[in-house]
Amino acid sequence: MMNKVMSILSTIAVAGLAASITLAAAPGGPPAGGPGGPGGPGGRGGFGGGGGFGGGRGGGGGRGNGGDVAPSTNPSAKSLSPVTTPSTQPDASGFITRWSILEPISGVNGSGQNTLHPNALKEYFPNQMTVIPKDGDTVSVNGQDLKWHQLDTRNFNVNLVHFANDLGINSANGAMFWVVTVINVPEEMKDVRLAIGSNDGSVWWVNGQEACGIYGDILTFPDDAVSKRLTLKKGANIIRGVIHNDRGQTDFCVRVLGADDKPVTNYTITLNNPNQ
Repeated sequence: MMNKVMSILSTIAVAGLAASITLAAAPGGPPAGGPGGPGGPGGRGGFGGGGGFGGGRGGGGGRGNGGDVAPSTNPSAKSLSPVTTPSTQPDASGFITRWSILEPISGVNGSGQNTLHPNALKEYFPNQMTVIPKDGDTVSVNGQDLKWHQLDTRNFNVNLVHFANDLGINSANGAMFWVVTVINVPEEMKDVRLAIGSNDGSVWWVNGQEACGIYGDILTFPDDAVSKRLTLKKGANIIRGVIHNDRGQTDFCVRVLGADDKPVTNYTITLNNPNQ
């Protein structure tokens, strides 16, 4: 009798051990750690596609946009509004909240560097790299009239899905958005950086000079790409960008980092042509 009991207990123990081994080997365990910390200089983005700075992609932490595609007809999702004042200021974290946005050019394929960068350098409409548009100005691209819209965002990022939804147009399938803003600084600022994040890829210019770009089917993270150090002249400085979207959510965020790599906030934002 005793031998029979011992045999049963042994069988139970072996079965329990096998079950524990099976569970340990099964996929889908608990998440591996929490959000990562800020990244240092380097990483993705930067001038011509290298040199990310700051909060980066460490484990998905920070203020990254996780893919908000809620229709902007929902009041709680609406984030953009027409400009009603002559000027504004960056938000408390230095993000530029006022932009002129062109209705998207459609059918432009690819957010990778080998496709987006050369596409961004093509001329789609006259004075593409110098225009400071007024609200309601139009350009013709491939026989289609596209309108410029001057808008403020209540968020740190500019949600281009909301922009397109407000107009009843498509923001995906190879959409390319041109954006422009003018920042007015009280004195010359040396050794600053343009810091951007976008979904998907984007290319950026400051005062007509290419500053930085980021590429791929990516989410928006602040400071995901930064420029080399540059100088902002006293007065008006023009920031221009092009954002490409293959599918789903699309948005961007931009700010200026000072020589100390902290956000710059002591300037105003207008959308006026400084030469007029």
